[in-house]
Amino acid sequence: MRRALKQRAGRRQLIALETELLAELRAIKHRMPHLAGGLVASVDGLLVAHDTHGTEPSGLAALTAAALGLAQRLADSTGQGEFRESLVRGEHGYVAIYAAGGSCVLTLLAHPDANVGRLHLEARRSAQRIAALLNDAPPPKDAREL
Repeated sequence: MRRALKQRAGRRQLIALETELLAELRAIKHRMPHLAGGLVASVDGLLVAHDTHGTEPSGLAALTAAALGLAQRLADSTGQGEFRESLVRGEHGYVAIYAAGGSCVLTLLAHPDANVGRLHLEARRSAQRIAALLNDAPPPKDAREL
């Protein structure tokens, strides 16, 4: 009986976490109207939460992991330190990947008219909040903590 209760509590915690992550994805989309969507994925490509429309989220999570691996190797081999973020500019917009703690990444899709500076600012803050949610720590309350 206790085992079943522990499993249920674990599921509830996961559902609550997914709800909070989805709220963060929607909040950044609200702050950045030129965002087409976003997702949170584990560093090994497993989808955690998403708010994407018109893009298959599981496939994007897997591609994010592949891009992350390449970016990490590039940063390491050039002596630039630990991966923080990556930006790809395509003909029809941007794909931006941000470290969200040590185990997850935030991937955002933006339209070509997005303000890239603001995208970085908002995404870095969101990545910090996501990392805090994943680590069960209080998120930073002030931009100076970023």
